[in-house]
Amino acid sequence: MRSYEELLEKAYAEMPEEVTRRERFEIPRVKVQREGNRTIIKNLGQIAKTLNRSEDHLYKYMVKSLGTAGILESGRVILQGKFTEDEVQKELDGYVKEYVLCRECQSPDTEFKKEERVLFVKCLACGAKHPVRNI
Repeated sequence: MRSYEELLEKAYAEMPEEVTRRERFEIPRVKVQREGNRTIIKNLGQIAKTLNRSEDHLYKYMVKSLGTAGILESGRVILQGKFTEDEVQKELDGYVKEYVLCRECQSPDTEFKKEERVLFVKCLACGAKHPVRNI
């Protein structure tokens, strides 16, 4: 008869990798398409939904941080200028760090709260809140 530990090890070994992974929050990679002198982020709507943020807020951040003009239309963004997927992904990671993850517990379960004229990120997991700059 096998011990509990042996059975547990066997069960872990037979589980698919995505079940044994600890991180449940995964940001979709940006899908970028270049057309001439324009760069199109094709999945901004999906990313915004995953992050629990409005497309408009994410769009404003991307345009400002990349230092360009753009148009938001039906879940995608058309940016003026040529940007690589890595450049756009770096800006998205910066957005997540500043406007999504809790600074105390690193939980992605946060929401915006506006108190007077100050915008806060409030964590739904630990209750912490911290101010963020407006875009």
